[in-house]
Amino acid sequence: MLRDAALIFTAMTCIVLGDTAGKALAQMGISPTFVAWARFALGALCVLPFAGLQRNELRDFLNWQLILRAIVIVAGILSILTALRTEPIANVFGGFFVGPAIAYFGAAIVLREKITLARTLLLALSFVGVLLVVKPGFGMSTGMGFALLAGTFYGTYLLTTRWLAHAYRPRFLLLSQLVIGAVLLAPLALPLWPGDWGSAATPPATKTLNLPIWSLISLSALGSAIGNYIVVIASRRMSASFIAPLIYTQLIAATLLGWIAFGDLPDPIAMIGLVTILASGLYGLRLAKGEAS
Repeated sequence: MLRDAALIFTAMTCIVLGDTAGKALAQMGISPTFVAWARFALGALCVLPFAGLQRNELRDFLNWQLILRAIVIVAGILSILTALRTEPIANVFGGFFVGPAIAYFGAAIVLREKITLARTLLLALSFVGVLLVVKPGFGMSTGMGFALLAGTFYGTYLLTTRWLAHAYRPRFLLLSQLVIGAVLLAPLALPLWPGDWGSAATPPATKTLNLPIWSLISLSALGSAIGNYIVVIASRRMSASFIAPLIYTQLIAATLLGWIAFGDLPDPIAMIGLVTILASGLYGLRLAKGEAS
């Protein structure tokens, strides 16, 4: 159980690290659409040599279920990168945490997984925390709206991953979302290729590979790819109701990395919300351990 928890925490930290690089790129003027495409394209290039792709799997890239899963994670990444342009990392992940509730109740409805009163109450408490961070109706920004949208898409992604985890190899599942995502985003992203100083307006003849920009893009891509690969592996042997509370550990990494990299700290009300979300998630893990024993 502790090993499983550590595995998910590692995945969440990798994902937050990738999004921290994404926020740095946004501050350099790079389009979220281009960053998202580069994340998928570079991730696909890194994973392909190790994916063990088989000829009979090629047709699966056109499977509507895998395309749907890829569309969901593409939409989620575009949304969170857009939110990070204007909002502190910890606040974005606070709003993002509508995702576990969607995965939890979605798994109960679609996959017939068991839900309990205690877990349901904890998710309700975490949603109160989300409201404190997001502040709907009295100060909610456009960026936090995108954070909520990202959480909705990510919760759906967790559900579809759990749905398909036993039908496909983990490495193929990861490769499929990266390849399909890169293909879907390419027409929108390639015209936004950053120039030497990070401007999409640079004439095509002068566009070069800016090392700082591409170092951050590579970090963003690898962090996301490694984190999501771990989630795919975990989904083969852990229920969505076990994984969902562990997603909350992203808040620890998001708060620390946001402070270290950008000097961002949540305001007092948002901090109370973040602590509420984290506490409900960690107590949910305790419940999961008790149910497993």
